[in-house]
Amino acid sequence: MTPRTGHIGLNVTDLDRSLGFYRDVLGFEVLGEGKEEERRYAFLGEGGTLALTLWQQARGPYDAGRAGLHHLALEVDSVERVGEYETALRAYGAEFAHEGVVAHREGSASGGIFFHDPDGIRLEIYAPSGADEAPAPSGSAPTCGFF
Repeated sequence: MTPRTGHIGLNVTDLDRSLGFYRDVLGFEVLGEGKEEERRYAFLGEGGTLALTLWQQARGPYDAGRAGLHHLALEVDSVERVGEYETALRAYGAEFAHEGVVAHREGSASGGIFFHDPDGIRLEIYAPSGADEAPAPSGSAPTCGFF
């Protein structure tokens, strides 16, 4: 058996701001919070299952030019649900890489939205099907590759 992803840990600059985003906009449940000296952290998930940890220890915003996390992709059950997240994210003022739902590649049924969190971390919310008619901004290259 190969390892499976258990949870994802993200460094953030301001835990309160990031909690507002991941909890209030994306809907993650706060499973726990803590503090060690001046460093704060929060455990997020759903139904008691850990999915994401936020660590307030970054000194600056996300840097796509450095080795490390490329983007975090979150799957939902339908393109309609992707659209609901897009509406909430636009109301929040999130920065988007593309306009609306886009296909993962030309001719793909899967697709989603690509955006940035408050620290500039690249995120994607997608559905495995239903994006058949959505444009593919990168042609034959994977949409999630270069944003």
